[in-house]
Amino acid sequence: MPQSPRPTACLALADGTVFYGKGFGATGLVTAELVFNTAMTGYQEIMTDPSYAGQVVTFTFPHIGNVGANPEDDEAADPVAEGLVVKWDPTEPSNWRAAESLAVWLQKRGRIGIGGVDTRRLTRAIRQQGAPHVALAHDPEGNFDLEALVAKARAFKGLVGLDLAKEVTCAQSYRWDEMRWAWPQGYARQESPKHRVVAIDYGAKRNILRSLASVGAEVTVLPATATADDVLALNPDGVFLSNGPGDPAATGQYAVPMIREVLDRTDLPLFGICLGHQMLALALGAKTVKMNHGHHGANHPVKDIETGKVEITSMNHGFTVDSQTLPVGVKETHVSLFDGSNCGLRLLDRPVFSVQYHPEASPGPQDSAYLFDRFAAAMTERKSQHG
Repeated sequence: MPQSPRPTACLALADGTVFYGKGFGATGLVTAELVFNTAMTGYQEIMTDPSYAGQVVTFTFPHIGNVGANPEDDEAADPVAEGLVVKWDPTEPSNWRAAESLAVWLQKRGRIGIGGVDTRRLTRAIRQQGAPHVALAHDPEGNFDLEALVAKARAFKGLVGLDLAKEVTCAQSYRWDEMRWAWPQGYARQESPKHRVVAIDYGAKRNILRSLASVGAEVTVLPATATADDVLALNPDGVFLSNGPGDPAATGQYAVPMIREVLDRTDLPLFGICLGHQMLALALGAKTVKMNHGHHGANHPVKDIETGKVEITSMNHGFTVDSQTLPVGVKETHVSLFDGSNCGLRLLDRPVFSVQYHPEASPGPQDSAYLFDRFAAAMTERKSQHG
């Protein structure tokens, strides 16, 4: 019998479990938290979503990489996820939009991939034991010190207590006017804005900013550490709190005081997504907790409690708002139909609301787009009231 090729990549879990496979993309070693994502499409968007900072992503769908990569699908300037794990080695791309293969795209951007892994077994382990700490190594020669890799996985401190928003936020403020992609023109520009929106960047995806521009917003993006004075100096019609990575309690050390001050000093509409949802919840007096394995995928059913409507949503979060800690005057608006966890809230007496999932994504495909329209309508109504 011919000998099988020597593995060129290795995934070591903190419990000592080791998975071998074929490496692609960059070489080297990273340590991170391991999560699984159930989406069948959008791997490039997932890898560039800043919410995945500090994480390696296992894809449950086996055929990852078959449409290649292209500049239009990036949600950030570079990949933020530390690496990816797939069932089958990526094939050569077969799509008219492909500019390069996934392997080349990863290699240029310093991210490691491993193929040939039993992702079903790996996903079961994550579900049963929680998101593990791992070390992912790619060596074309196949030389791995397993004890050292397991030790590195065990030494990873994890995401609890870690503020990653500061690492992925913008360095300085900027304007955004690009709208959502549409056939056949692609990305158009918002040339007749109706509202001024200040977006706080805890790790904002580009398509969220496009969605704001598409409902008539002139968007000014501010760094995560912006103060209430920074926000209000721009005289906005509304404030947006973006998605992002890490422990919300850690980011909340500086984000919560800013949000509370904005709420105390103004009656501005405020809209939050993902980490922004958690920041708003903390500012209102609720608490957040670490989940066992989190929600990561594009097939998550969420129920709108107020209308009874069920939305198919995209999610990416490892922490959740504890709905039992929501104070008086704050209503839970959405819940996950997978586990009943909180997925939305709003103030009863003013247009301040947020959701845990990603309405800018398109798994439904447009089930949740109404939230951006609701934000725009709230800004219009406030301006009419204030003359």
